[in-house]
Amino acid sequence: MPPAYRVRRRRAGPARYFHALFVVACRGVGRAGEVEWKVSEMKYSWILFDADETLFRFDAYQGLRLMFSRFNVDFSVEDYQAYEAVNQPLWVDYQEGRITSRQLQEVRFEGWAQRLNMTACAINDAFVQAMTEICEPLPGARELVLSLRGRVRMGIITNGFTAMQNERLQRTGLSDAFATLVVSEEVGVAKPDVAIFEHAFALMDNPPREQILMVGDNPHSDILGGINAGIDTCWLNTRDEPAPQGITPSYQVGSLRELQQILLA
Repeated sequence: MPPAYRVRRRRAGPARYFHALFVVACRGVGRAGEVEWKVSEMKYSWILFDADETLFRFDAYQGLRLMFSRFNVDFSVEDYQAYEAVNQPLWVDYQEGRITSRQLQEVRFEGWAQRLNMTACAINDAFVQAMTEICEPLPGARELVLSLRGRVRMGIITNGFTAMQNERLQRTGLSDAFATLVVSEEVGVAKPDVAIFEHAFALMDNPPREQILMVGDNPHSDILGGINAGIDTCWLNTRDEPAPQGITPSYQVGSLRELQQILLA
């Protein structure tokens, strides 16, 4: 049996490393004495992705502008800043389990509900619909997913909301590529809680943890969550930011195209 070799570690920018994910087997020697190589096995049998700002662009400002325009409101940058001052702390509370997804979705629009004489629930539903309409894959996302299809099984673990997920996958033509879709709103816990990862693993028939890779843009929810769940992680760090103290991803890339090049090298 021919010997097996691993592709060498590749440097990808200052202090950024990524182990190649293929086991390569020597398949013989050509007439000119050159070794012929064939990819025989991937290190990972499953790759899990975050959704927002990992696979899909999530431009909340443009979504809010579209939604409020339908209520004859000219939503400004100042309005958005005020919204985010309420919204961001609510997301922290949600991810840490202090509030429910429904509380998050409604509390953030309570002020606007009073101004527009509508329910916060109705405004949130309109916002989710607007976000679905403007959704588009991030650069390289479609190419990455389609290139991995048939090589590994793929899933999504998202802290987003159920109403958006399936329609977004249908609109972008990627729904058939994913074997598992786990939405925090349905599970009752959000990343980085290990329970949502364990829920996903059960749906995946509990593959060996060393065969699972989690890819995400948020070091606190995606990367720390994956680490605590005992799986490898890849931080999509498009802004080349330093990793938060105490969070060390297995790998780090600056773009999905970079990830694709490494996976399929």
